[in-house]
Amino acid sequence: MTELSLRQLNRTLLVRQMLVERVELTPFELVRHLVAVQGQEPNWPYVGLWARLNGFRHEDLAALLRDRKLVRSTMIRRTVHLAAAEDFRWLRPTVRPIVHAALQAPYYRDEIEGIDLDELAAAGRELLSGREMPRAQLGRLLAERFPDRHTRRLAESVEVMVPVVHGPDTGAWGAWRNRSVTINIAEEWIGAPMVEAQPETLILRYLAAFGPASVADVQAWAGVTKLAGVMDGLRPRLHVFRDEFGKELFDLPDAPLADANLEVPVRFLPAFDNALLGHKDRRRVIGDEDRNRIAKVASAGVPMYLVDGFVHGRWSLVGDTVRIQPWHPLSAADEDAVHAEAQHLLGFIAPEATGKVVIDA
Repeated sequence: MTELSLRQLNRTLLVRQMLVERVELTPFELVRHLVAVQGQEPNWPYVGLWARLNGFRHEDLAALLRDRKLVRSTMIRRTVHLAAAEDFRWLRPTVRPIVHAALQAPYYRDEIEGIDLDELAAAGRELLSGREMPRAQLGRLLAERFPDRHTRRLAESVEVMVPVVHGPDTGAWGAWRNRSVTINIAEEWIGAPMVEAQPETLILRYLAAFGPASVADVQAWAGVTKLAGVMDGLRPRLHVFRDEFGKELFDLPDAPLADANLEVPVRFLPAFDNALLGHKDRRRVIGDEDRNRIAKVASAGVPMYLVDGFVHGRWSLVGDTVRIQPWHPLSAADEDAVHAEAQHLLGFIAPEATGKVVIDA
């Protein structure tokens, strides 16, 4: 069984994530390749696509949301992602267990205890049918039928049980914080019904963008469990490797493996980027020591940058200044490359501003 070094896995991930060189794919093609793009904060998907696509413009993604080719909704890992409408139809049912499990958490359970959940879901469908509605308004209307309950939690519980998508304005480029969320019934917005869960499709599509990977990696990325049996069923169709720690990794037979010595550029990634969260064992892109640096703030999201393919530090936007916090020493050449890519990023984030780049000592 072939052993793959950590560095080869790193280079292979960067190639499959389109982070070695900006590619000529359309934004739609890229999102489909990545299966789903993290969109917990509206602006982050734009930065993630900018890091991968040649000539990407904000309007390119906004148009796909308006035209209903991409949808924004809760899916993998029970977090908000962007996915092709056609993929959402099988993806949401496939990750349904992790989404529905939210109702057992105190955040939901304490507010919906005693409510007939089928009745709540039916009421939500009825109120949303044929219209787009702000989440806050849905909560108020539901409270008329289920009084003395937390209105937002009622609306969010409906979103857990009923596949919905967010209105395109919710995912528009703009403020760097949550905005008012509008929602639609997914089948109505897409114009087609949800389909059965497709765990095999989930695994194969994941491997194309993230492989070689272990069963635990797939499950950590998707947020679902019990995929070992599905992977075993796919085993005759897959290549099997081991990493340098002895872990079994699966991959598509025709998927490319990169040279461990492939030269790669500096890349700035948004918080929650696919490349950073695509595996349970993330050492192929971020060391354990650096991962521990952000463990306490990971839920808020930390945008990071890569040097020589691995996370080297974090960055932030403060006004019109890109501030860079290195976690490791920078050579003169790497510092120049980081500065140049940060200037490129600034031109995308705030093209009209006269901003600057600051690298902390």
